[in-house]
Parts: sequence; structure tokens; C-alpha cells
Amino acid sequence: MDEHGMTTQFSSPLSPTGCDRCRNLQALDFDFTMAFQPIMNLETNTPFAYEALVRGLNGEGAATILAKVNDSNRYRFDQACRVKAIELAAGLGLHELPDCHLSINFLPNAVYRPDTCIRSTLEACSTFGFPSERLMFEVAEGEHVSDASHLLGIFRDYSARGFLTAIDDFGAGYAGLNLLARFQPHILKIDMELTREVHRHEVKRAIVEAIVLVSRRLNIRVVAEGIETAQERDALVDMGILLHQGYLYARPHVGALPLR
Repeated sequence: MDEHGMTTQFSSPLSPTGCDRCRNLQALDFDFTMAFQPIMNLETNTPFAYEALVRGLNGEGAATILAKVNDSNRYRFDQACRVKAIELAAGLGLHELPDCHLSINFLPNAVYRPDTCIRSTLEACSTFGFPSERLMFEVAEGEHVSDASHLLGIFRDYSARGFLTAIDDFGAGYAGLNLLARFQPHILKIDMELTREVHRHEVKRAIVEAIVLVSRRLNIRVVAEGIETAQERDALVDMGILLHQGYLYARPHVGALPLR
């Protein structure tokens, strides 16, 4: 049990077999935990998903932990994040919430082969009794990927396995539309810079409305991120966006599922 009262069975992530590069892992020289923030479905007023967000054991933000990730430990860190998110979410009873998903951010450059590198994730689901069909995998639009085809291969493999896929921070980078043209995820999460005070800015509103229109044509659900005020909420609902995430609903919590 860690200092936040969350029981952890494994001190290191479960290791997949069948991939030589996946077996040869360096131990992490730092530890971390996860905070959970809901993505609310305003149509049902229930959480559509909880996103697992990296935090330090002493409350450090994600940036402090991510600064310790490098080429030598990236794979092990990515695997550790998945296993820890599943273990902690299961311990908090997320799987008991009807149709609620667990959203996990992944590092595409840490995935060598989707079919072999997913094994520890599936093993964690089996070990902790978490239904794998409730998993959602997010990648940030701005995540640097040296080979776009590699990311597309990961997305297609995950989608074929029944996982939800999502592009996070859509609109924050430069590759969003090109990526969307090649692969259509289940979810687009609109970056908070576009949703912030969207009710006051006609240009932002026009861009968000365009994203909603394209998403509807492609049968993609839209999540509005970074919602902090009732005015932002109402404007986005008026545009037809009913999946929201932000401080207006709940801040990320360690050791709890807020709004459960």
C-alpha cells in the first residue's frame, strides 16, 4: 500500500513475452501514482470515462514525472502507467460503473509491436478483474512520432481489439487534420485553448463548430476539454458537444473517483 492508501500488488509492471526488446527492460528509478478525472456525459449526467493522469507520490504534477522519462526507460514507463492505471481503477471500482471507460494516455514511441506490447495490459486486466473492452487509449496530437505509419498501426490494432481510441488535445498541434484524414478514432478531444472562453470568441466558436461538423460526418464523438465555467459549458452544449472534461465538473483526484 502506498502513502495515498492505494494497494499495489506489483512493484514493477507485468512484462509481456514474445518480443525480445520488450523483455530487456531497465528498472525505473522513480515511482509515481495516478489521479483520476471524469469525462462527463451531460446527456446522462454520469461519467463517460475517467482519465488516468500521472502524478508524483508527493503530489508532483505530470510534468515533473514525465521529465524523468528518456529513451532508456520509455517502454518500461509506458507499461508501468498502463498497469498502474488498470490496477488502481479496478481497486476504486471503476468497472462497477455502467458503461464507464478507463482512459489511458500512451506513448507511441514506446510501442515496438502493438500485438506483443499489449500483452501486459491484457494481463493486468485479467489479474485485476478489469474488462478490457472498457479501455480507451489516448495519444496527444502534438506527441512527436517519428513514423506516422507506426502510430496508425497502433491505433488500428487497438481498435480491432475493441478498445476505444482518442486523439487528445486536438487543435493544439499541426498534424491533426492530416492524422484524422488517415485514421478516424472513436473520440476527438478538443484542446482547452479552443474551448477556453469559447462563448466570447467568434473565431474559436467557428473552429469548434467546424470540428463538430467534421466529426459528425465521420461518426466520431467529441470531448470538450478544460471546461471551467458555466458559460463555456452552455456554449459547447449549444454546439452539440455533450462530453465534457474540466475543473467545472471535478479536478483530478488521487485515491478516488470524483463524482462517482
